[in-house]
Amino acid sequence: MDRDSLVAAVARQGALVRELKKNGGAAKDITAAVVILNDLKAQLNALAVEAVGPVLNKKALEDLLVRKMFVVPSFEIYGGVAGFYDFGPPGAALKGNLLNAWRRHFLMEDDVLEIECTNIMPEVVLKTSGHVDRFTDLMAKCTKSGECYRADKLVEDFIENLLAKNGSTMSSEQQEKHRLVATKAESLSPEEMHAVIQEYGILSPGHGAPLSFPMPFNLMFKCHIGPEGSHVGYLRPETAQGIFLNFRRLLEYNAGKIPFGCAQIGNAFRNEIAPRNGLVRVREFQQAEIEWFVHPEDKSHAKFDLVGDQLLTLFPKNLQLTTGKTIQLSVREAVKQKIIANESLAYYLARTSSFVKSIGIDMERVRFRQHLDTEMAHYACDCWDLEILLSSGWVECAGHADRSCYDLQVHAAKSKVEMVGTLKYDAPRAVELVNIKLNKGKIGKSFKSDMAIVNKGLEALSVDGKAALSFEAALAATGSATLKVDGREFLFTRDMWSATKVTKMMSEEKFMPSVIEPSFGVGRILTAVFEHTFYTREGDEKRGVMSFPPIIAPIKVAILPLSTAKEFTPVMQQLERELRSMGIQTKSDASSVAIGRKYARVDELGVPFGVTIDFETGTDKCVTVRERDSCAQMRIPLAKISSILKSLIEGTLTWKELSKTYPILEAKKEE
Repeated sequence: MDRDSLVAAVARQGALVRELKKNGGAAKDITAAVVILNDLKAQLNALAVEAVGPVLNKKALEDLLVRKMFVVPSFEIYGGVAGFYDFGPPGAALKGNLLNAWRRHFLMEDDVLEIECTNIMPEVVLKTSGHVDRFTDLMAKCTKSGECYRADKLVEDFIENLLAKNGSTMSSEQQEKHRLVATKAESLSPEEMHAVIQEYGILSPGHGAPLSFPMPFNLMFKCHIGPEGSHVGYLRPETAQGIFLNFRRLLEYNAGKIPFGCAQIGNAFRNEIAPRNGLVRVREFQQAEIEWFVHPEDKSHAKFDLVGDQLLTLFPKNLQLTTGKTIQLSVREAVKQKIIANESLAYYLARTSSFVKSIGIDMERVRFRQHLDTEMAHYACDCWDLEILLSSGWVECAGHADRSCYDLQVHAAKSKVEMVGTLKYDAPRAVELVNIKLNKGKIGKSFKSDMAIVNKGLEALSVDGKAALSFEAALAATGSATLKVDGREFLFTRDMWSATKVTKMMSEEKFMPSVIEPSFGVGRILTAVFEHTFYTREGDEKRGVMSFPPIIAPIKVAILPLSTAKEFTPVMQQLERELRSMGIQTKSDASSVAIGRKYARVDELGVPFGVTIDFETGTDKCVTVRERDSCAQMRIPLAKISSILKSLIEGTLTWKELSKTYPILEAKKEE
């Protein structure tokens, strides 16, 4: 079986396993499905890693990033803490330039609003959004060191090692029993998990000490607001919730017009059990998110025609389950064929593709993968991940989701604050509505202390006309119906509740908007930029180069006097003043090292252009300009150099175009 076929087979089998677990399938069936899945994964892993683009010297890159202080471990002098990193001067500048480019590309283009919300959120917000419950895993502590481990991973790793070492001496029944335990580990209760750990004699990996009783652990960082300590809060696990909470004010600020978008760039915090792969999985990370609010029945985009002919590399769910191959399709055709759910979602996929190309990502190593049905959240309509091929494999770097109206709906229901838009009709029209009548006295007497949860279910019916009519049909047919709320059931009788269709003449429509969400992991995007732009000079593997596009390069121009002679200083200072006054990041190197060494230094920092002041500058009033990647040089008058560099950096002039005016000098060996 070839790689593409294996990729599809793994996707199909993985979807089957998730479906079996979700629906409470028989243990025997789950075990058999997992055995097949593991075998397929083993076959896939046995094949050579996909060879796309140049081979990365990862050790050389990692050394450069730390040595030049792009990214360094936090708290390094105290031994560091996993999952935390600091950005040094070039890293901070690179990230700042990338985010400014992101703002120009997405926010300015579509007049998207931007807000900044607090990092700490009260518990009620994240309880309502589902994060408090959804971010919980069972943890076990090492009784010697106090180090915490994710319990299900301990069990899975232990059994995997056990089968690898002793599987050949076990019967198929014994192997099946062990695999079933590993398969069920993530769904075990604390008591069941403890029993498994005791049965297998699992000890802490670090010290070989006994483990504590497993306990639920929320991956969010918990804190207490105020001196009393009674007001629970959390460091936010995402930036999106702040936008949803401010929707009412944002809509008012936007004069009530929908569609509109709001963005937020900020830090999020997740107490990852096993941080890894540098900036890919960390405990504090930066997100750049947009929430684009649209009418739920009109998800067209006013600028769709501008991107309609753009080609995207798509990995739709049907191909993941069949051929395992991607396809190239125009944005317009993808929407027409209903591969991408709607124009707004497709628009942002296209804009994201253009953005990552502009910051130096190799588009041969980019694809948009659609979530399988078994992966999608229950409230989502369609989801696509921007995946970039890194040295560790395909990595999700940005998500694009049609989140429906879930977030606004749950916050409106909990807060009792209306979160709706208004669509004014050109002329009054007949509209069918669902009119609900409640017998509050009867309901209150029947459910008493459970009224809070019952009201939650009734509120859901009040905003979902189809569900209300379905509930009414059940009442009409049998005289009773069961209201299901959060896993509980409440029996309603005919005299408690009723719903009828009514027709009214309306001049406007109130609606709860759907949300299209592009969400970018800044650290992951930066990792892709590092890997895709790094290379070493041919024949000199020790000379690393970061080929950042000028738009994001932390330093745009290096001024490099050929000598430490005093007569070079006034020219260097004049150039610095001119370039910095234009907003161009500039670095000078007036040290006594050879010019080749100076070039090597700035190449490692990704500086796209170098300006050399030499002994002829004083007489011919010209300097030598060097382009980083080609090492080509040309002689340009001092009077014009600043404006030319500005044009090169902004992309209004190319190096090739410039060479028509100023010829390339004969190549010299850089020493």
